[in-house]
Amino acid sequence: MLVSRFNIILSFISHYKYLIVIVGGILIVGFLDENSFLKRVQLEWQISDLKAEIEKYSIQNEISTQKLRELKRNPNAIKKIARENYFMKADDEDIFVLSDDQATQQSKSTDEATE
Repeated sequence: MLVSRFNIILSFISHYKYLIVIVGGILIVGFLDENSFLKRVQLEWQISDLKAEIEKYSIQNEISTQKLRELKRNPNAIKKIARENYFMKADDEDIFVLSDDQATQQSKSTDEATE
């Protein structure tokens, strides 16, 4: 009985040997190999993400370069940046900071209510 099953399997393999080799090769190259199709797709996605990141940083570099040129040419630009980013002021000025952040306003109101 075991011999008859072995003969059936052996005859199946000998009859479809080329098909088995082709399917096995496609599976190895397509999915299991280091240079498989799946790995190639993953690398293409990674390349597209990196290209988008390069584009983002090149735009950011352009903006920073323009700001740096403005700082070198215009001494009033330093005052403008100091006032906008670091909330510095002249002696005769008052600064009001307006915020759109709802979370900080809600947490302050709950803190005041608990006290």
